[in-house]
Amino acid sequence: MDLCRTTRKVTLWSTAFVATLLSCVLPAPALEVTGTPGSPDATTTIDGKQLPAPDPAFGGVIKDKASESTPWWAPRAVPPKGAPNVLLIMTDDQGFGAPSTFGGVIPTPSMDRIANSGLRYTNFHSTALCSPTRAALITGRNHHSVGYGVVGEIATGYPGYDSIIPIEKSTIGTILKENGYATSWFGKDHNTPSYQSSQAGPFNQWPNGMGFDYFYGFVGGDASQWQPNLFRNTTAIYPFEGNSGWNMETAMADEAIGYIKQLKEIAPGKPWLVYYVPGATHAPHHPTPEWIKKISDMHLFDDGWNKVRETIFANQKRLGIMPQDAKLTPWPDGLPQWDSLSFEEKKLFIKQADIYGAYLAYADNEIGRIIQAVDDLGERDNTLIIYIGGDNGASAEGMLNGTPNEFTTFNGIPVPVKDQFLWYPFWGSERTFPHYAAGWAWAMDTPFKWVKQVPSHFGGTAQGMVMAWPGHITDHGGVRGQFHHVIDIVPTILEAAGIPAPDMINGIKQAPIEGVSMVYTWDKASANAPTRHDTQYFEMLGNRAVYHDGWVAATTPATLPWELSTKTPPDVITGYNWELYNVTDDPTQFNDLAAKMPDKLKDMQDLFYAEAKKYNVLPLDNSTLTRWNTPRPNLTAGRTEFAYSGELNGVPDSAAPDIKNKSYTITADVDIPEGGAEGMIVTEGGRFGGYGLFLSKGDFGVGRGHVVFLYNFLDLKRTMWAGPELEAGKHTIVFDYQTDSTKLGTGGKGVLSVDGKEVATNTLEHGIPVTFPEDETFDVGQDTRTGVALLEYRYDTPFKFTGKIDKLTFKLEPARQ
Repeated sequence: MDLCRTTRKVTLWSTAFVATLLSCVLPAPALEVTGTPGSPDATTTIDGKQLPAPDPAFGGVIKDKASESTPWWAPRAVPPKGAPNVLLIMTDDQGFGAPSTFGGVIPTPSMDRIANSGLRYTNFHSTALCSPTRAALITGRNHHSVGYGVVGEIATGYPGYDSIIPIEKSTIGTILKENGYATSWFGKDHNTPSYQSSQAGPFNQWPNGMGFDYFYGFVGGDASQWQPNLFRNTTAIYPFEGNSGWNMETAMADEAIGYIKQLKEIAPGKPWLVYYVPGATHAPHHPTPEWIKKISDMHLFDDGWNKVRETIFANQKRLGIMPQDAKLTPWPDGLPQWDSLSFEEKKLFIKQADIYGAYLAYADNEIGRIIQAVDDLGERDNTLIIYIGGDNGASAEGMLNGTPNEFTTFNGIPVPVKDQFLWYPFWGSERTFPHYAAGWAWAMDTPFKWVKQVPSHFGGTAQGMVMAWPGHITDHGGVRGQFHHVIDIVPTILEAAGIPAPDMINGIKQAPIEGVSMVYTWDKASANAPTRHDTQYFEMLGNRAVYHDGWVAATTPATLPWELSTKTPPDVITGYNWELYNVTDDPTQFNDLAAKMPDKLKDMQDLFYAEAKKYNVLPLDNSTLTRWNTPRPNLTAGRTEFAYSGELNGVPDSAAPDIKNKSYTITADVDIPEGGAEGMIVTEGGRFGGYGLFLSKGDFGVGRGHVVFLYNFLDLKRTMWAGPELEAGKHTIVFDYQTDSTKLGTGGKGVLSVDGKEVATNTLEHGIPVTFPEDETFDVGQDTRTGVALLEYRYDTPFKFTGKIDKLTFKLEPARQ
């Protein structure tokens, strides 16, 4: 660095200030100064090695009197000249072969637009599961390195698996914000630990605590798009209440457009990072009726998943996504061939795919509105757009037949095809939380094998990705086949912005970023340049692989992602076979060379374990249900008694009394006014599973004010206990439940009492074994989002209690041995 030239630029600053700025790690980029140093309009870049940048020494003059003194303002930190806005988009559970941009039959014109004005990346990879990919994406480091070896819902107490992003591995939000960017996050936040997601915090692992100035989205793995668990920063909001037709895909795009427009008008020269991650196309598949009709009328899926897969593969060869000699991997024995299905199965499965296709097309349309808004504001040439198609492969979590309610899958309960027709007429509406059959997931991952959750094969990890920046990426419509990974996005953004990775943030020395920049691929002359990302491990749920110099060694999945089982998994080290592929010549992983090249396989296996030790992958663990139920340091740990009064809403499951698989007693002391009362006393869950203790609404004044306890078993069966209408005055309501055993999902006997008198006894055949809907919450005195009742005792949310809750207590009995 030319220190003399830099010093000349800051002649009017104090010597101490110059020394402070130049005392960080050298060499550093030359400082860019605008305005008169010390004046209110002065700005400067920073060397970026220490964040926040050290406060400068005062550069003015202080005497006894202000009239004899000289004021001085510290310059405002700004990014380097030419640093772009960044629109970082990633959809959810999409699958490589789903969008038209990568050969799919579902129209994605917005993604096509970015591809045609920039580049398509055909060898770009995720971690195979949601929150791990997202943690890797925003930190530039491998998912185990930042505590996300698995989704946060099954976090365990090891550094690679605790769902805590370490402070020495900060996010792109923090880096850009401290360098003068406006930073924001819209959509899915699956990186706040579930056990820290309540109103009690802490909030350092929420988007606002991870460097994003503004957050508008939901917390957790999924959410209804009609009634999501929506937050603005850390405050729950409910814009859908009384707003028929509201859908989060549109509302989120509106919010992002408004945010960008506001920045343009208030601070027109300030670059921004918009991290835009919609819930689409993760279940629930919730498009609007207009999009359902548009896609259904196209009859894209009428020929079934086998034919669709062949069509996609032909399109991929035509587009240059796959080489002409690539081979389509075989259909698995574990999934039915389309021609083997009955008429009813085909009818249902086509409906499921139409809704999915509508959801993806709808989401892409809303993304397109944001891109167009950037264009309309005159910011397109200044904006780097990165659009990643999915955070993992397409999801088979709908099981073999799909489901009208994804939480049946998470609780291990398949829904027969004939039963699903009860929801067929309104599939995709707020009455469903739907997911398609696993056969569609395999098809959406064409041409690869396997699906979401499987990191060993590209069906779980390959993501179509497009990138454009006018004037900087000039090979319009170009295709890039270099191997890359989501950890490469952060270094790409930093190089584009001219901002270095920091050595220190908030006094904490930062660990190195583990990805590599992709900027070298932008020039047309580098279209076929060797990848600079030559080694990458993969691991999820014990299944694993490693890429190195065009080779992949991978374990054969020992369990099927569409079959949830309580069987003991195989030994995580010795219970897996290994496969070997030369993916330079065989990009679809068609030809397994393990038997022919055992020495090469052994070298690759050794490399995997070396990488595993390096990046916190150990200890390997292939359990699922055990990890789901493992104790975590949440706010309810060790508690058996809970007390509330008045109103409380929006409490996540991790901070609520857990009544699953145990005996419990709920006691409510209420005060009923003259004329009676109605409303929810306490509830957790909603339409797709949960419970509620309430006073009935009645119809036309008839049947109002009766005590009811209702248990909703995953929208499949509702069991009720009903008592008398409560007269004015104080009353004590008790619901006492005794479980039959400690087995998951077991039933039991419940007794409802009022003022010491038993008023209803009933038996619960099955309880929800694993999880209530994670986008619903625990509420006292009202019911947010959706109600637990369907027909009998139906009510409209928020169904506020019109009496007074003096005291509400839960007593949870210890599990029986």
